[in-house]
Amino acid sequence: MSMDNRKTPAGSSNSGNLAYWFSSFPRQPARVLIVEALPPWWSETCPVLCDALDNFLSLACSLDGPCRIPLLSLYAISRQQECLLPFVQVRGNLARLRSCVEELRTLPGEGCVRGAARGGEMLRQAVLDSLQQFKQYIRHTSAGNQASNNISVEVTVVTGQPGRGVVRQLEAGLKNADLAALKRLLVVQIYSAADWGQDSHSPEATHSETDDSLMLGTEVDLQRVENSVFTMETVLKAWLQEQGGDREHLHLLLPGPLDKPIPVCVKCDMQERLISPALIPLSPNLGVKTESVRDFLPLAKGSANQGQPPRRLKAIKTLRADGVCESVLYGLPLVLRPTTCWQLDWDEMETNHNLFHALCHTLRSRDLFLLLQVEPAQRSTAGGSGVYSHYVLQPSPSLALLLKPVVSRELLLPCSLTVSTQEPAPDAVHTIQACLTQLDEECVFNPLTLSSNLYQHLRSRGLLSQPRYPYRLQPAAALRDQSQPLEGPKSTASRQPRQPQNHGRQLGMNSKARATVAPLPSSSSSSSLGPPPAKASRRPLTLLSSSSGSRRAPAPNRQEQDNDEDDSMVIQ
Repeated sequence: MSMDNRKTPAGSSNSGNLAYWFSSFPRQPARVLIVEALPPWWSETCPVLCDALDNFLSLACSLDGPCRIPLLSLYAISRQQECLLPFVQVRGNLARLRSCVEELRTLPGEGCVRGAARGGEMLRQAVLDSLQQFKQYIRHTSAGNQASNNISVEVTVVTGQPGRGVVRQLEAGLKNADLAALKRLLVVQIYSAADWGQDSHSPEATHSETDDSLMLGTEVDLQRVENSVFTMETVLKAWLQEQGGDREHLHLLLPGPLDKPIPVCVKCDMQERLISPALIPLSPNLGVKTESVRDFLPLAKGSANQGQPPRRLKAIKTLRADGVCESVLYGLPLVLRPTTCWQLDWDEMETNHNLFHALCHTLRSRDLFLLLQVEPAQRSTAGGSGVYSHYVLQPSPSLALLLKPVVSRELLLPCSLTVSTQEPAPDAVHTIQACLTQLDEECVFNPLTLSSNLYQHLRSRGLLSQPRYPYRLQPAAALRDQSQPLEGPKSTASRQPRQPQNHGRQLGMNSKARATVAPLPSSSSSSSLGPPPAKASRRPLTLLSSSSGSRRAPAPNRQEQDNDEDDSMVIQ
């Protein structure tokens, strides 16, 4: 993979994009969505699925940063199998993707139901066609690019039929097919409350066969979700998460026990909990920055910020402190204190101080947080209500509050955190306890005990970025550059016209101004001391001598005198 391909923007359409995708997220697969739009389920699942697709694609097409969904294709199975969207890039393609969603809405939800065998055959053909189309696309766009060797595709089938039957049909139909590029096949069954219990026992049940009908190297999963927009958004947002798995993300090193001084390594994988608002360029009101007070205050249109009103945060709920998960908070916190603005009178400032103190005391004594909402400063240009941001206000033992941004539904990523019902292995518990006893314990954390070596690093970078020559040598160099044109050849000096004799004062001023730029010997001293100068510099000296009325310079020879008389006649 070349460096040129690695720097290619994700929004461009050339073949170098493949190298960019798999250098940012090395194992992100292309996506194929196959929708079974068959009666009678389609009439109930159509509005839910299309709304979820509309919301998800609006978010995915607007994200900056690494490419999370390199390619997307959409198939629909109704009266016949049709490809509504061939493989296209997701980023910056919202208009085309939304038109495909609207076309999906128009598929009829009523009519006769085809036989199960016919529906299974169309589903099988849709999977094979998507794989063939993917191979052709990769072969066309990545000719000579080694990044195509690591590209795979993941197929998601959305159906309203019983999920286990769809999985068996796919396994039987794709048993002898070439599925080298297929990384995973996921069947998503959308069920309603009336259908629950007919085909499953738990809402998060997954199914995976291990007999001879299972395709080699391919996972077949079954996921059952409720018929709601939020659950379908959760299924689709899993595409935005890193789909690695080939190697662990980080190593957690613990000091080894006394009997074994070798560090104990715990290998972990990382998972994003939310989409950073900083990746959405058109949403300045989502609490993108909390690094300083200036980032939080509204932007002023003028030079001064005094005309802008303060930002208003409206309390909408009280939250139990133990019911707020730290994973939904992001950004850097800000400390709130009672104002000391000089424009307030003394009585108003004292009243405000008492209210702030009472708020801190009440929240801390009741172990509560405040959920705040910031309304947008202005309406959206498209006629909407703008973007709302939310914050959590936490009390502290001192007279201060802590303000932290909290994620909203649109930016939340799926995260299944299962609670283990089994006790850990005794040997592992003994090893971890022996490792932790080697660490010092502090009752109160003090960040002053931590040093990041930042000062030394900044000093080293500053010394490396210094210029080669000190700044005090630059005036002398500039002086030499300015004095260089005065030492030009004869042709430059001969082109200067003679000045009339009645403006000697102006010539003296010009000579004085020129002497302040470069310290050169004056013309009078040059004409009265020493031998006569060379011919190339005699004309300026003769001109200055005649105009200033000083002593006449040594007489030139006859040829030079004739030339001077001819020049003087031309000037007159």
